[in-house]
Amino acid sequence: MTIRLHVNVDHVATVRNARGTVYPDPVFAASVCERAGADGITAHLREDRRHINDRDVRLLRERITTFFNLEMAPTEEMVRIAIEVRPDAVTLVPERREERTTEGGLDVVRGAAELRPLCARLVDAGIKLSLFIAADEAQVDGSRALGGTQVELHTGEYCHAQGRSRPTELERLSRAAAHAQKAGLEVAAGHGLTRHNVIDVAAIEPIVEVNIGHAIVADALFGGLDAAVRDMRSALDRGTGMRAYLRSGKSGTIAR
Repeated sequence: MTIRLHVNVDHVATVRNARGTVYPDPVFAASVCERAGADGITAHLREDRRHINDRDVRLLRERITTFFNLEMAPTEEMVRIAIEVRPDAVTLVPERREERTTEGGLDVVRGAAELRPLCARLVDAGIKLSLFIAADEAQVDGSRALGGTQVELHTGEYCHAQGRSRPTELERLSRAAAHAQKAGLEVAAGHGLTRHNVIDVAAIEPIVEVNIGHAIVADALFGGLDAAVRDMRSALDRGTGMRAYLRSGKSGTIAR
């Protein structure tokens, strides 16, 4: 199988906003990514609009020809925007203004009471609901209870792990992915993934999608956006190619 690659264009907007210019344009970047083989485009409309802004979201909805995934905090304002814009999917993520980027997964267990009415409005509007969560079985079950059809497993701990702790984090992702699949949920993964560390994640059987932005934009600085997307696609294909090997019961992480 082929894992869907959704490219996050947030940091194209970050570069644009650093100088207050109209370029580089994340909407144009999205079209480059689609031509290079991306299966979808992701953008995070943060409450402080530090990168993607409202106009970007509306133009992305108009121009994207593949699949548009809007990441957002679970707030009244964001739900209203999503229902107006109608992305193909909404991924609910935790958000704190002082953070550099999203830290950890959304706690759908402790926050269920506040999340339930917001999730219901998105589902009732016919928008696919995904929840960005820690690789934890209770969080998976909580996502299903809120009406989610997909979970995106936070891969930050795995990406930052060193030495012997990395296989432990990879196994945690594998267990959560298997549990989500059994619960009838689609399984995505994202945060901190690069064309090097994504290979082992792509080898996890239930994962059908990854959302990657920062690493692709960073690679694009040296080789161009088209090449960066194609290189990430190649890394994902290497990972999915290892699934039969791992299915045979052989252990160990994938050689890079």
